[in-house]
Amino acid sequence: MSQLAFQPVKTPPKDAEAISHKLLVQAGFIDQVMAGVFTFLPLGLRVLTKIENIVREEMDKLGTEILMPSLAPKQLWEKTGRIETVDVLMKTSPANKAAEEKHNAEYILNSTHEELVTPLIMKQNLSYKDLPLAVYQIQTKFRNEPRAKSGIMRTREFRMKDLYSFHTDEADLKRYYEVAKESYKTIYQRLGIGNDTYISLASGGDFTKDYSHEFQTRCESGEDTIYLDKETGIAYNKEVAPTGAEGSDRFEEFRASEVGNIFPLNTKFSEAFDYYYTDKDGGKKIVYMGSYGIGTSRLVGVIVEKFHDDKGIIWPENVAPFRVSLISMNDAAEKAAEIYDVLTAAGVEVLWDDRDLSAGVKFADADLIGNPYRVVVGQKSLALGGVELKKRGEEEMEIVAVEEIVKRLS
Repeated sequence: MSQLAFQPVKTPPKDAEAISHKLLVQAGFIDQVMAGVFTFLPLGLRVLTKIENIVREEMDKLGTEILMPSLAPKQLWEKTGRIETVDVLMKTSPANKAAEEKHNAEYILNSTHEELVTPLIMKQNLSYKDLPLAVYQIQTKFRNEPRAKSGIMRTREFRMKDLYSFHTDEADLKRYYEVAKESYKTIYQRLGIGNDTYISLASGGDFTKDYSHEFQTRCESGEDTIYLDKETGIAYNKEVAPTGAEGSDRFEEFRASEVGNIFPLNTKFSEAFDYYYTDKDGGKKIVYMGSYGIGTSRLVGVIVEKFHDDKGIIWPENVAPFRVSLISMNDAAEKAAEIYDVLTAAGVEVLWDDRDLSAGVKFADADLIGNPYRVVVGQKSLALGGVELKKRGEEEMEIVAVEEIVKRLS
């Protein structure tokens, strides 16, 4: 930690409303550039990367990864008509008169990529033998949020995984759609929020006239109201809940944060781009499509909203920046260095607080950062036969022999 350029700070940002915003800034995970725009600092980037790698591993089972540009020509959005209907759409413009005289073109900053991926796949001239086909990306997107708030929960620039599937008919789309649902469930289980995440019906918005499906994580600070039908197990976003859900004994009402959404696009975009495939009889048939999104940077905030206490963050083990916070007392720095080397050689991710600060400050910062385990090396514990081992969020501490510590933490 003495070599970490971005240290924990004591004062939360004055404009922070969400606990995740406060804690992520205080712990040194993010830095706010302006409303709705953040820099991911080293600790935050480690968490974001782990989340995205879990998402990537599951998406590789469903499709092929690509990377599309953030910029798009206006004509693509005009072709689908969404340039007039997507109210969070952003565009570029020349920064000054000289730039305007040199090149006066305007471009769209993509908030989603149906307008790009549809003509991309069209170019491949696929037949029925090549379908279904799916591609995905993990990329930066832009939305003109009128009131960016809650830290990285609602921003104007954010990271997102978006998957797009292409099918010969509606039946095949529905089949794949259910496979994608199961994949999403696996992702949320691996992220540590699966038991509290529900599939809920929601509006299709600009994507489809049908219901879409949101994945909503139960969270007291969540921005959405969910109604869970206790008889059928079906969950509804408040915007599409049956009349009289509210106040009914049949429905459980709770607050939740959206962590993903999937849309049966059907033929909306293939019709806009005149996208047909050749069937086995040589005829032309319309392509059916689906769209599947996960806000990976938003997930960082949702996980913190879900897992924290009055001391700081409590990261699930699969996404924590490090597995272990190693704290060395001033009287045992040499022994701590040995333990650091042994743990790292065994593949254990360790954040070693080697700073010349008081034990109290080090303990407070370890709790604030929230790595799953804390190991304290001092002469007092060594005299008792080992080092102090404590799990974040639990009060119990135990003395573990130095030669056993790798086995316990691997």
